[in-house]
Parts: sequence; C-alpha cells; structure tokens
Amino acid sequence: MRALALLLTVGGLPMARAQTDVRVAEYRIKAAFLFKFLPFVEWPVQTFERTDSPLVVGVLGASELADELEVIVGSRLVNERRVQVRRLHKGEVPNDLHVVFVAVSTNAALPLLVAAHRGRALLTVGEADDAARAVSAINFVVVDDRVRFDIALGPAEIGQISISSRLLALARRVVPSNS
Repeated sequence: MRALALLLTVGGLPMARAQTDVRVAEYRIKAAFLFKFLPFVEWPVQTFERTDSPLVVGVLGASELADELEVIVGSRLVNERRVQVRRLHKGEVPNDLHVVFVAVSTNAALPLLVAAHRGRALLTVGEADDAARAVSAINFVVVDDRVRFDIALGPAEIGQISISSRLLALARRVVPSNS
C-alpha cells in the first residue's frame, strides 16, 4: 500500500510538470500574439501625454506571459513608441494603461480595470469565460490545442480604440458591436 502511494505521488509529478509546461508554452504563444496585435491597434492621439510616451501593457495574473512579453518587447518599438510591460497585482487599478491582459484566474478584476479607464483609451485582452468576455476586446481561446483569438467590437469601441481590418481578418470570430 505504501509503495502504491509513493508510486502515485511520484507518478503524478511528471503530469503536473507537463501541465505547467503546457501552460508556459501557451502563455509564450499568447505573449507573441499580444505583441503582434499592437501595431494593428490605433489609440486616439490624445491618449499619450507626449510623443515619446511609452505604450504601457499591464499584465494581471499571468507572470509567465509577462516574462515572455518582456523578452519579446526588449528594446523594440511599436508605432515609434517604446513598450513598457507592467505586472499588476490583485486589487491594483492603475489608470495609465494602454493595454491590459487579464488571466482567466483574475477575470473578476477586468470590469474594475475597465471602469478605472472610463473615458480613456484601453485595449482589453483576456482569456475569459462568457461572463468576463463581454468586456474583452480580444479574447484568447484554445481550439484543437491551438491558441486562437476572438475580437469583440463593442468593448473596442468602449475602450476608444480602433482595430485594423487586417487583424480582424485573422480572428477566429469577430463579434459585432451592438450600436
């Protein structure tokens, strides 16, 4: 009996590690997508205080994604702006973000972040269930073990951003605005 318990414990470790490796790989892909989205999004000119103000990407609940995004960003520019990755903590509601990624584990925070940016341009990106999906302009989904994304035009309009038709064409699904 003791040997069985030990076997089950040791046998479970590779499975747990495999799941962690899959999650890390998934977040690497999502970070690459997120960076690639940025040139296809247009923020109103008044969104930035100065012409050299950085494009600030907040990440909540996905340290693996933030790690990978920092590597991808490096010293690269997007639309002639430096990209700054900011790790957000649960309960933190900064109002100076241009993009926010909210992991599924922290979906409840997304409406608060959107409310904090009311009247300011914000691209919301998530991996949400149906309840939180309503406030994400871009939502990652995994279909047939592949990362895909849906785009909802309503949250993009609320966020005062414009998404290029070239990015819309790559989406798995585009949800039209209600207005």
